[in-house]
Amino acid sequence: MAEIRISEIEEITRQALMAHGASETTAAIMADAVAWAEARDNRICGLYYLESYCQQLRTGRVAGQAVPEVSKPRSGAVEVDAGYGFAQPAFSAAVQTGIDAARENGLASIFVRHAHTCTALGWFTEAIARAGLIGLGFTNASPIVAPPGGKTRMIGTNPMSFSVPDGSGGVAMMFDQSTTTVALGRITMAKAAGEQIPEGWAVDTDGHPTTDPEAALSGSLCSVGGYKGWGLGLMVEILAAGLAGGTASRDVKPLKAPEGPPHDLGHCFVLIDPGLRPDFHAMVAGLAEAVAQDAGARMPGQGKTPREAVDVPDALWQATRQLAAR
Repeated sequence: MAEIRISEIEEITRQALMAHGASETTAAIMADAVAWAEARDNRICGLYYLESYCQQLRTGRVAGQAVPEVSKPRSGAVEVDAGYGFAQPAFSAAVQTGIDAARENGLASIFVRHAHTCTALGWFTEAIARAGLIGLGFTNASPIVAPPGGKTRMIGTNPMSFSVPDGSGGVAMMFDQSTTTVALGRITMAKAAGEQIPEGWAVDTDGHPTTDPEAALSGSLCSVGGYKGWGLGLMVEILAAGLAGGTASRDVKPLKAPEGPPHDLGHCFVLIDPGLRPDFHAMVAGLAEAVAQDAGARMPGQGKTPREAVDVPDALWQATRQLAAR
């Protein structure tokens, strides 16, 4: 296990992506997103995904040279066609237009279409919050979740994220979570480590609870909170696949498969300007103070300082360096 600086992770990720066909602009933005995830201990959305990115750049499953096309069909609606490229560069191309629209109208949306998976959704909503707006994000994924009481996969882990500005260019609160009990990556990592998973994470192909990650990957993940999480997952599905114009989860092919059709996902973002409420930031600060009165309690994302260096398994770092050297 080696301790690697986040700046080094960002640079080697940029090199790896360019070596596999990404444009300089795309590689820089994606390297920032990978480093962002690693600095927040979200390895599932960090270096863990880099090999897949590189493989899919080589096979053309993701277009590394795509140039996003931004349009504004309505005063509060911004759309961006990612051209079957990565979601992060597409969002980056459209975000300022969305911010301006939200400040003008009080509320705006950004719909990213024809895009790759967005991995860490918090990367997007945090950028909205740092611009002084409330940011909500929604996206879907390949099918891995069956309805409560059922066994046929219908939707993905379908994450959502919510970020709130602190009024000083920072973030007062942020969460990024799947609508399943755990993210799919937690299951695959347990399988790779030869570990069992807790009961309640997944069911097998017959719909029975399982602690075997292999059976879980063949079966379905469980919605968080049962029917309540299932409802949230469907909400995300409708916003991402319906409103943003993406592919329905049931038709999305496995996201990390090296070859196959583009992900063709939709990502839905809502930007809200809290400026109409002069006391908004004071209210949020008061809420955070009240939450923190109990030792160990805090608002989601509060008090977390991004790491400057992280421990990276030797095999993962060696594989990363090989990707960059290609």
